[in-house]
Amino acid sequence: MLPTSDLLAHTLAQTDFHPRLPQQRRLYEAAKAAIHRQQLGAGSKLPSSRDLARDLGVSRNTVIAAFEQLAAEGYVHSSLGSGTYVSDLQAHNASMRGVGSAPHKPAATAARNMPLSRRGTALTSFAAGPRFEIQPFAPGDADFSSFPFKLWQRLQNRVWREARADLLDYGQSGGYLPLRQAITEYLRISRSVKVQVEQVMITSGTQQSLDLCAQLLADVGDTAWVEDPCYWGARRVFEARELALHPITVDSDGMALEEADLATTPRLIYVTPSHQYPTGAVMSLTRRRELLDVAVRKDAWILEDDYDSEFRYTGRPLAALQGLDNDDRVLYMGTFSKILYPGIKIVYLVVPPALINGFKSALYDLQRPGQLMVQAALADFIALGHFTTHIRKIRQTYGARRELLRRTLVNQLGAQLGAQLGQPVTISSEESGLHLVVELPDRVDDVALEKLAAESGIQVKALSTYYLAPPVRRGLLVGYAYCTPEKIAYYGRLLAAVIQSGVR
Repeated sequence: MLPTSDLLAHTLAQTDFHPRLPQQRRLYEAAKAAIHRQQLGAGSKLPSSRDLARDLGVSRNTVIAAFEQLAAEGYVHSSLGSGTYVSDLQAHNASMRGVGSAPHKPAATAARNMPLSRRGTALTSFAAGPRFEIQPFAPGDADFSSFPFKLWQRLQNRVWREARADLLDYGQSGGYLPLRQAITEYLRISRSVKVQVEQVMITSGTQQSLDLCAQLLADVGDTAWVEDPCYWGARRVFEARELALHPITVDSDGMALEEADLATTPRLIYVTPSHQYPTGAVMSLTRRRELLDVAVRKDAWILEDDYDSEFRYTGRPLAALQGLDNDDRVLYMGTFSKILYPGIKIVYLVVPPALINGFKSALYDLQRPGQLMVQAALADFIALGHFTTHIRKIRQTYGARRELLRRTLVNQLGAQLGAQLGQPVTISSEESGLHLVVELPDRVDDVALEKLAAESGIQVKALSTYYLAPPVRRGLLVGYAYCTPEKIAYYGRLLAAVIQSGVR
């Protein structure tokens, strides 16, 4: 095999090298990459199309098509009777710039001179994506490996066989009507939400719903009350819309309003009353009524994020705050991503009657929703009873995993560690959600413990990092849903050892 053939064959053999592209396109990309990396320098002669096709085991037409594309973009040139050669890209670029023009800046230098905006820099400094990838004990992640793939495939295939052209459009009415009807019935029965189908909008995620609310209900500089500690996704959305965030302390009864808080005037109030994220607190009935009264007095909108209400392991799910609202001040949202799989990105937003037309128009104009085929399959999934069956199954699974994790940590940590520290290490006992909180003594650096756990392959989160104001509690968020019992037993003991060594 010729050296150039060997170089291209090695690149094409990499499993992550454009695996879904046609063969001629992959060959073009491989040659172009080699030229940019100067593995094929200016003036290098390429093998003949016949020789390269033989060495790579592809058709000659594939090679010719790749060569033609490279020539059209100036990467190679042909000399009649001599062959095909790599072009001198630097000389070509210099001639294109012309004499007397400013010298060319390397791409890296140019990028450094084109920074993000101040807002962009602030928003990307958090880098949530890499921090929240699936690993043992990552909080908030559901076990989507238990999703009924074959059943879902049959439902989707049936929708596609119907070949309905209207399901290929954006969706101009707030979402697929049968799905909105199914959601309406579900919320009335399971969450005591007061809702008509016209109030239900389908969006592509909780953050998209929050962003829509921030754009339509608040202006730049308006105040948003948020729980402290607070869900990072909501915080990022409000910061992106340049709202002034006012953190309100959360205790065992939820958001705790004080005189200093009541002296401010919010436009938006973001809460997770049924299972506060991240502490797990449940907002008491007294606090709920107080918050509704405040919203009316302050002319504020309450954004109720009911992100994991299905996962309550003892008793019935708690009624939504929206069900107590007699003044139409609450916008209620829930998600299918925690129940089915994250990538489904289907969220329902229930808006008060006065906001229906505005939100429906803005949803279409600003966000161009789609996925009507997926929405149709989900509507069938709910209507045929598969949704409630799936919830019962995973609720039982997660409840058992939660108990196993809690028992493992309690057995490993015990009372001795708390006695040594002079302050107890407590583990949340609230029977709901997808994570529990290991609350630590005030003097313990939970951020350092998070890093120490990461070195052992455990993705827990420091409670203090969720605060906007100086943190008043320290702890670790430990997820259990996306973790088999065997892994929970193993990593639970490992995490306990990390906590013991870290706090000492």
